[in-house]
Amino acid sequence: MMARREFPGRRAPASEPDWLTLGQAAKYLGVAQSTIRKWSDQGRVPAFYTPGGHRRYRRGDLDNFLSRSGPGGGVQQGPLVLIVDDDERVREYVRVNLEMEGYGVREAGSAEEGLAVLEEVSPDLILLDVMMPEVDGWEMLRRVQERHGIGAIPVVMFSGKVDEQNAAEATARGAQGFVGKPFDPQQLIEHATQLLPA
Repeated sequence: MMARREFPGRRAPASEPDWLTLGQAAKYLGVAQSTIRKWSDQGRVPAFYTPGGHRRYRRGDLDNFLSRSGPGGGVQQGPLVLIVDDDERVREYVRVNLEMEGYGVREAGSAEEGLAVLEEVSPDLILLDVMMPEVDGWEMLRRVQERHGIGAIPVVMFSGKVDEQNAAEATARGAQGFVGKPFDPQQLIEHATQLLPA
């Protein structure tokens, strides 16, 4: 990388370099590394490449991106959504799309992870997969309601199984919605945005 030229009055403190790695830039924006990679590929965030092929981000470009992103100007200014699903691809797809709409998103790969996240933060909405190994979505829903009260945190259940009974059961158990198969993650995102406008 070329030596950095210093401009009078524009010097960043030593602790805040002008150029950030992918990990640093993701932390700076408050998003996952996979998300900032996609934003770079889409041309939303300018990235520069080192001779070794590593991405570098200019702090000023990230600030510009923050100022024009999301409803309140920041990437995660919107409501916080917790996605609990053991399928990483589904989680990533839903997360990226919700983040682009201006939502803050936390992910969990199991009910236990989801309950651990709830110890740290109180999301505005939970998207919860019914079919998970060990502790399933129904049991997690019961524990969430036990801890926070029924309806205190809206929950939308989803499942890969087409089952009219599941939809009725979700409503009966206090969930705010149910999305079944053929499962379309876009339908889940639309459900979330209707229930919880960004």
